[in-house]
Amino acid sequence: MKKNVILKMNTGSGKTVVGLIMLQSCLNEGKGPAIYVVPDNYLVMQVIDEAKRLGIFVTADKDDYNYSNSKAILVTSIQTIVNGHSYFGMRECGNYPIGSIIIDDVHACMDKITDQFMIRINAGTDAYRELIAIFSSSLRDYNPKSYIDVVEMKDCRKNILVPYWEWQRQQDNVYRILKKYNNKDNSEIYFGLPLLERSLDTCDCIITASTIEISPKGIDLYNISSLEDASRRIYMSATLADDSVFISALGLDIGDMKNIITPENANDIGDRLVIFPKHINSEISEVEIKKKVEEIAKKYNVVILVPSFSRAEFWDEQRERTATKDNIDKVVNKLKSGVHLGKVIFVNRYDGIDLPGDACRMLVIDGLPPLNSIKDRYIQSVAPQSTILLREQVQRIEQGMGRGVRFNDDECCVVLMGDELSDVLSRGKGIDYFSAATKCQYDLSKQLWDLLVSETGSKPTIDQIFELANYSLEKNPEWIKTCKESLATVKYSNEARVDERIVAQRKAFEKSINMQWIDAAETIKMVKDKEDDKRTKGYLCQIQAEYTNKTDPVLAQEILTVGKNLSAAILSPIRGIQYKRTINTIPQAQAISTNISARKLGLNELLVYIDGILSNLCMESEYEKFEEALNQVGVSLGFVCSRPDKETGGYGPDNLWAIDSSKYLVIECKTEATTQTIKKDYCNQLSGSVHWFKENYVYPNECIPIIVHPSKFVDIVASPNENMRVMTEKELTFFRKNLRDFYSTLCHNGNINDINKINELLHIYKLRKDDIVNMYTVKFERKS
Repeated sequence: MKKNVILKMNTGSGKTVVGLIMLQSCLNEGKGPAIYVVPDNYLVMQVIDEAKRLGIFVTADKDDYNYSNSKAILVTSIQTIVNGHSYFGMRECGNYPIGSIIIDDVHACMDKITDQFMIRINAGTDAYRELIAIFSSSLRDYNPKSYIDVVEMKDCRKNILVPYWEWQRQQDNVYRILKKYNNKDNSEIYFGLPLLERSLDTCDCIITASTIEISPKGIDLYNISSLEDASRRIYMSATLADDSVFISALGLDIGDMKNIITPENANDIGDRLVIFPKHINSEISEVEIKKKVEEIAKKYNVVILVPSFSRAEFWDEQRERTATKDNIDKVVNKLKSGVHLGKVIFVNRYDGIDLPGDACRMLVIDGLPPLNSIKDRYIQSVAPQSTILLREQVQRIEQGMGRGVRFNDDECCVVLMGDELSDVLSRGKGIDYFSAATKCQYDLSKQLWDLLVSETGSKPTIDQIFELANYSLEKNPEWIKTCKESLATVKYSNEARVDERIVAQRKAFEKSINMQWIDAAETIKMVKDKEDDKRTKGYLCQIQAEYTNKTDPVLAQEILTVGKNLSAAILSPIRGIQYKRTINTIPQAQAISTNISARKLGLNELLVYIDGILSNLCMESEYEKFEEALNQVGVSLGFVCSRPDKETGGYGPDNLWAIDSSKYLVIECKTEATTQTIKKDYCNQLSGSVHWFKENYVYPNECIPIIVHPSKFVDIVASPNENMRVMTEKELTFFRKNLRDFYSTLCHNGNINDINKINELLHIYKLRKDDIVNMYTVKFERKS
């Protein structure tokens, strides 16, 4: 057996048993000590229980005599192996040796490793204040608006990426501060700094009102010396479609990727029937889906996976049926023992929970899994079409879908819902990143949807859609036979599938920690030059510029300028960038028709896309998602829109809509506001944006200033622009509804290229250029 081996097995097909037997074989062969690694302590006990059933000797104690003498397998969490003071390689002497190691559920373990390779410093600490102090003057000059929002106003929804040239320039001071607080009282620094030391000068530093997050461009596992020196390293994962994580996080070579062991076919997993109500009929609401799911929960156990506790409240306002870290073991054990609990909600638990048989007959995936870090959210904001984060999220969705089928004869109905999830899987082609087995089950389920649509018309009801679930819930023999036959034809490839952009970023990172800066930059350039998506290409320019800055700061700024012209969301070069005016010369209806045609979407896909946008156009959305949604909404209405604040590095309004050739809407988004009035600072900010407009757009161009805020009342000490209009929750809700109805009617009639019909519908749904202000904003009022 070679040093690095990848073992892929379907979710629920007995990976734990295979892993334990493989490690026992390694011990029998004299390749000990042996370690079985899982993502968390909850799974440690699962593995130990399985080992006891098999009669394999295991221990959870790294100091156990039987482990150190290769008589028992150590079962532990990934954090025990990978941390800044690991007993398995980070001590000056006396590190525990590893002969053979299995890392089970690799993708989940990688999330935990990424967390370990990150320093988060909380606001209110001395370290936070001292780091802010060394960057304050440069950030204030570079991006005054963001500095005011984050540092002065403590706006919890916004963040600042410290420009790479400033981060590199201040390296000595940064290191002094981190070393000063490198003690057990500051656990994030204590466990993180030793892992980041080699790569600190190319880390990303993102500042928020609550945290400073420092994260590297790659994972450097070299320091975990016992892991590096292990004779056998076996990586076990589900049969997911993308293998890039083995390179990006584990640092394996392409050569290692040839050692992939897979099942011959997919007949070792249970049957999953997938229903996707919103994709089948875009008119169906989430409330309708919820009611049907709760009906089914009266008879069967239904597990609902949600990304956050706030979303859990949609299903369980009193939090009586939501599992927490304190009771999750008890809840899972009750489900497994056959107790009928009905509806159970798990928050952000897409892996590690086994719910076979009647423990889970229906599984609901509600919404996109959350991104793990501030950096991930930053990358999504600057390169939303990047496949890297898309693949990670789709893989987590697939892992979640596997919770309800744990053996060959198991059945589970999977319900997919949520506007963003629908948009990602359908319009974003996320389905293509499912594994072969899941894609097979999805396609087989889709045949049922297609049959239903052809029999009932284009818009099946929620009841008709959920009748399909009975094929799974009632264990229909014909359905099960068809599933088995289809899965038996699925053949797995032992060829690795990797994204060359991820490979390039990994190679560049490895060169950078060896201070081969020119080679690192060139590696990024090669993959950047092949990139088609402009925003992703712009982000790659930023990474290339960062490595280039170590040897040629002037060239680095030139590269960044090129990237800024491709993507307004990345860092602005030091000297700024010439602002390009937003100009609208096309009639509104014509622009709508042209934009629809350019998207090349089917009518149902178009509605899913619009719903995906509108899901973020609400007061509780993250500011970045709200501003981008507002930008996309403007475009979908035929206007020419931009985000000057993002494009210029802190100057101009959040959003700018050119609604005709000389009329503009200057918009500031304050959806995060919690006060009962519009604060003085917000009014001043909008007035500043109006002043910016007058400097950049000469007469006869005119603008109407609008603020999106929960309240229409201004603070008593505020001095708002006399023309200021306000879009409150009431107007925003009305606006969302009319936009949705407009597109629904347009698609229903199939008149997407009929200019006269579009104009007629714009009139009916009050979405013409002058309606935007008149119907969806109100005049501000003074609080008496």
